[in-house]
Amino acid sequence: MAKRFIAGAVCPKCGCQDAIRAERDEARYAMLRECVECGFTDVLYDAPQTEIPTRVSEPNPLDQIEAQPVRIMDPSIKH
Repeated sequence: MAKRFIAGAVCPKCGCQDAIRAERDEARYAMLRECVECGFTDVLYDAPQTEIPTRVSEPNPLDQIEAQPVRIMDPSIKH
């Protein structure tokens, strides 16, 4: 991915504002940052994103119940 400047970011080493550019490394789940003024670099690691369990993403237990036919009874017929 292309390197992009981070608006308003301040370099932790030299204190220069708007001199930090960042690049995302998807293979390592990391963001590489560097200051164009003093050459400071660091790496911020992210955890891989996982899907949040919701009622939609979890398997529905009703889908696992075997279907049974329904017998419709006529109330006018005496059994």
